[in-house]
Amino acid sequence: MKVILDEKIIKRNTTIGRYASLVALLILGGGMYVSFAYPEQIAISFGALLGGFLLSQFGIYFGNRWGRRPRVDERLTAALKGLTKDYTLYHYITSVSHLLIGPAGIWILEPYYQRGTMVYQKGRWKQKGGGVLLGYLKIFAQEGLGRPDLEIDSDLSNLSNFLKKQLGNEIPPIQAVLVFTDERAELKIENAPHPALKLDELKEFLRKTAKSTPFPASELKRLSAVFPQEKAA
Repeated sequence: MKVILDEKIIKRNTTIGRYASLVALLILGGGMYVSFAYPEQIAISFGALLGGFLLSQFGIYFGNRWGRRPRVDERLTAALKGLTKDYTLYHYITSVSHLLIGPAGIWILEPYYQRGTMVYQKGRWKQKGGGVLLGYLKIFAQEGLGRPDLEIDSDLSNLSNFLKKQLGNEIPPIQAVLVFTDERAELKIENAPHPALKLDELKEFLRKTAKSTPFPASELKRLSAVFPQEKAA
């Protein structure tokens, strides 16, 4: 398997996340100081606390994606190690963050870091369980599950539009898979529009897909002219 990634984006966003978290702590600390030292300045204190909290969420967003070790791109790469040389894994190169192209087809990999029980009910993804600790993490240390359906639809649309510009209206099918990287995540999913897997299930899933519905070699050749075949400088 060939792996192509943009190191510049990784370094830049790692730095952004680190400084955003640091500045958020300073602002929160300042807000707490003002609330005790100058209780009459409630507006300033509240504004600082609110601004610090929002900035901390921004830092968590960047930290989860680029700051934690191993990074999500590293974890995906390790999980897919052993796929044949016909596969190419792109990190931060295309219009989607993580893209795999090979005998299993075109797959957008949507990583999620959340723990707890993930369910799909009545057209919506939900994160359940975890009690007070999970509630605390959602606020101060971990993003909530959010709306995977909207994120996937956006990525599918962006990649589809890109390929239509490059190849014309006749483009190969694009698929997406939700990948949960936390071992403590429990998946109870039925009738979801896209597959959802634990990280250690991903490689076998792709191998089975390649056997049951192999992607034409002619389409792989077409795509090789669209996407870079060398690492970004």
